[in-house]
Amino acid sequence: MIINDRPAPFVARITLNRPEIENRLNNAMKAQLFEQLQLNDQDPDVRVTVIRGAGEHFCSGNETVQGGANNMPLPFFTDESDGQLQRNALAGWFMMQDLGKPVIAQVHGNCLGSGNELASACDMVYVAENAKIGYPEIRNYGLPDTQMYPWLTGMRNALSIMLLAETMDGETAVERGWATGLHSNGELEAAVMDKAKRVAKIPADLLAYNKRSVYRAFEAQGMRANLRHGTDLEALMFHSQSGSMIRRAEQQAGQPPRRRTGGENGRKPSRKAASSASSPAEVKKPAVTAKNDPI
Repeated sequence: MIINDRPAPFVARITLNRPEIENRLNNAMKAQLFEQLQLNDQDPDVRVTVIRGAGEHFCSGNETVQGGANNMPLPFFTDESDGQLQRNALAGWFMMQDLGKPVIAQVHGNCLGSGNELASACDMVYVAENAKIGYPEIRNYGLPDTQMYPWLTGMRNALSIMLLAETMDGETAVERGWATGLHSNGELEAAVMDKAKRVAKIPADLLAYNKRSVYRAFEAQGMRANLRHGTDLEALMFHSQSGSMIRRAEQQAGQPPRRRTGGENGRKPSRKAASSASSPAEVKKPAVTAKNDPI
């Protein structure tokens, strides 16, 4: 589901490799991604990791497959009380922030739902002009698992995104502070690689201190406490009138609950190590049947 390659000295690159379903995430794919990021963080020959998507999109959100794809084991253990899935998602993004080595998101095409959360958890985000960034499920499923918009874009922009369910193009994402930089569609990959090479010139121990100093500043302002409160608020939301209607509609349609629970807790699915290749085209695409769900 992912590819890990080394396009330059001290630079690792992870490619989300499910282009046939717009690189939508499921728990097994998240587990592979988190494991590879941790392996890269322990590798003395890696100083920075780039995350990109194969095909036309970065990531269009979570995979929803008839029959219960979301009932597969969660990437790791989290408390099984109400809001378990939200806490599990947030723990994964916190893990990325706690890595010593920087992670750069290379975003083109759709960056929606959980794809938005993944990119938001990266340390630097470079976007193409054709990027479409947002959280469409705000319209009918409510809060994101990771409510980063106030911290990344400021209060007024966050309110506009949350109350209008707005999506942003690449230029708007940079203007609002969600993204680090903007590049043309054809120049994005080369530009990101140039940034990664520049990061890789700095010793890994210094990178870890530099990165940690920024996150500690935001943690001192209450960022992590606020994001944890957000998972509780989202869990509470599913007991509201609208949230109850959503759950009933899913149950009547025979779908697993996508947002409240997450299958077996903390038992990692068996999986193969990420393939090493220079191009997503070198890896055989798995046969997956997914619903056309934009979130």
